[in-house]
Amino acid sequence: MKTIINRRDFIKSSALVVAGTGLGNQLYSTVAEHPFLSITPDQRLITAPDIPFRPRRVASWWNTLDDLLWSQKVIKDKVKRRAEGFASAHIDTAMNYGFHVRFDYSNYFGRLNEYFHFVKEELNQYDIKFIEHYSCNHVHRPRGKEEREKLHRTHRHHVLLFHDPEAAEHAQYEGHLFRDLVEVDIIDGSRGYARQYQMEAFCHNNPGFLDMHQKYLERLIKEVDFDGYEIDDMCDYVGLRACGCKYCRERFKRDYGHEFPPVTDTNFWGDITKPMLQWGNYGNPVFRDWIKMKDDIIADHVTMVKKVIGNKPLFTCCSSTGPIILNSISLNLERIADKLDFYMLENVGINIRSVNWGEMDAEALQQKDIAEKRGNSPAIALSYTIYPDGGYLGWSLARFWGVANWASTFQHRVYEEDPADSMETEDMIRPYNNWEMKLSDLNHHQSKDLPEVRLVYNYYCRINGWKDQKGVEHWNKTKMWSKKFLENNIGYRILRYKELSDVNCLLSEKSPLLLDGVASLSDNQYNAIEKYVSRGGTLWVSLPFGTHDEKGNLRKKPLSDILINSKRKNLKLIDSISDNDNVFQQFVLDKSFSPIVRQVSGDIGWVVRLRDYKGKRVIHFMNTNMKAVPHPTVKDIGQSPVLSRIESSIKNNVLKFEIDTKQFDITKLNLYSPELGDQSREIHLSRARGKTILEVDLTGIRVYAVAQ
Repeated sequence: MKTIINRRDFIKSSALVVAGTGLGNQLYSTVAEHPFLSITPDQRLITAPDIPFRPRRVASWWNTLDDLLWSQKVIKDKVKRRAEGFASAHIDTAMNYGFHVRFDYSNYFGRLNEYFHFVKEELNQYDIKFIEHYSCNHVHRPRGKEEREKLHRTHRHHVLLFHDPEAAEHAQYEGHLFRDLVEVDIIDGSRGYARQYQMEAFCHNNPGFLDMHQKYLERLIKEVDFDGYEIDDMCDYVGLRACGCKYCRERFKRDYGHEFPPVTDTNFWGDITKPMLQWGNYGNPVFRDWIKMKDDIIADHVTMVKKVIGNKPLFTCCSSTGPIILNSISLNLERIADKLDFYMLENVGINIRSVNWGEMDAEALQQKDIAEKRGNSPAIALSYTIYPDGGYLGWSLARFWGVANWASTFQHRVYEEDPADSMETEDMIRPYNNWEMKLSDLNHHQSKDLPEVRLVYNYYCRINGWKDQKGVEHWNKTKMWSKKFLENNIGYRILRYKELSDVNCLLSEKSPLLLDGVASLSDNQYNAIEKYVSRGGTLWVSLPFGTHDEKGNLRKKPLSDILINSKRKNLKLIDSISDNDNVFQQFVLDKSFSPIVRQVSGDIGWVVRLRDYKGKRVIHFMNTNMKAVPHPTVKDIGQSPVLSRIESSIKNNVLKFEIDTKQFDITKLNLYSPELGDQSREIHLSRARGKTILEVDLTGIRVYAVAQ
């Protein structure tokens, strides 16, 4: 798996060269009353995942090149020591890491599988699950000395053992030559190349590749039988430069009725002199169909994989699924969610920017909602680090978000060489896992958040490339609201497109709906929203609303005109937050909204998240005003300083909150934090006019604390 820094920079960068591309059964009871046969396709909520186990404390099982020396005694001894170390750190799930670009090792599959099987047996002795993790659709093919040296500087964590250029022409598996399976560049007909990773990409639509991958999976199951499978990269890092192969051209004609256009067709491709991520004319329905077909291809591949592995959990990597820019690389968790069982969010990186974690809150809650609507499936946040404070930050965020923590060091992802003082994953995470087991063993799988507002994110806006007149997309507006809610201690959740089309789901909660910039809207969604409002539900809307349908076609008359004409008192029109920052105050001061928590004294910077653990009320505290202390010499591959330590910039940590007793009743709480060791602090509670006054001292705590 690629680091969050590279992946995020890739999907956000607007300066990539044209030559290459850079997260229960909480299904509402009302759904059971409406069988799927009576519900239109975009109303269906996702059900019935395979959940034979629920990870809570996950860690990367790092492989190195010398593991190919299997079955030498030194390798067996290393595996046994590490398995014992994982057990001592209370890790319940190990994620295979390394030997990543898997078909680079086709000559060694037998040896690798014997090694993996031994690792699984050793881990299973401690009741630790072992999940496979590899990139399925690439082979490293650096083009020239400069690209080869770049690969060795930046992706050593892949365990680099790629083919010599001459041997690469004959490399194969199960009779399939790799060169025959790769994507085709639409400009020059060459092999599709992901320059940011020095890889050639197999076409997800190539029947030869699918046959090869299926046979490899069948062999893995037979020879190793992992406990689960995290298969990267169900996307296309070559991006819009591919794929122009005959299979993709034929499918576009068959499924969507379109001929594949030449690159000179600017009405389809837009200006291809711009970076690839900016290609495409979303005003052209044919281009929108092309984007959707590329997602269909990925979904079919995932479906095949799930069919092969059966009832073993399946998931894939995803750092976000909201921005339009992800259309260009076909990274679309919403599209494949019903084929997956676990959901992973790639989280903080190893450099100093990782302390700005608030920008990840919307992504985390979005993927958490995807997991929850999939039968309350496990959601897992992956955090990279090489020093203890980075590991502590990732562990704390997982606790704050109420998801499983996947801890991973990233020694091989720093610039050129690893520092001598970097740590092994199990050593880095052991203190926090052990503290949790001893003093605060809160099972997030048995918890419930308390959302006070449902923030709508409608996938149709992304897939159809909608932006407002200022170029701001719906996801940006959603993230702006998310930031405001986080900073002001307002519980929220992301409500997504399928739920938006079911009036019974909308009416199952009393919290208001907030829609900002939901331009693309289906008829089913509008009908559900209109019924929700007519039955007393509170709706906050900023325009545009329903100017386009779910396919991105412009409506003759915006649906907002019809909604506004209803003149419902519980319908509230507001400015977009991207146009008017003060609209947030309009929302929180409105009589229809009564926040559960309000901070009344102390410096701002600490934020709280309320959660119920089977009747046990808990408050999580997380610092949003941390100061990153950079390592003096160690840098990541982008030359940004690596995070060494974390300090707090908050001065007055003696805080007072008002809590609405009717909405969140608490009687006695104590404050705990890994930073307090085995000690706890008393929290003073008092009552006044229907409010509980909570006074807490967070002095000396830099990152995280919990009131329980």
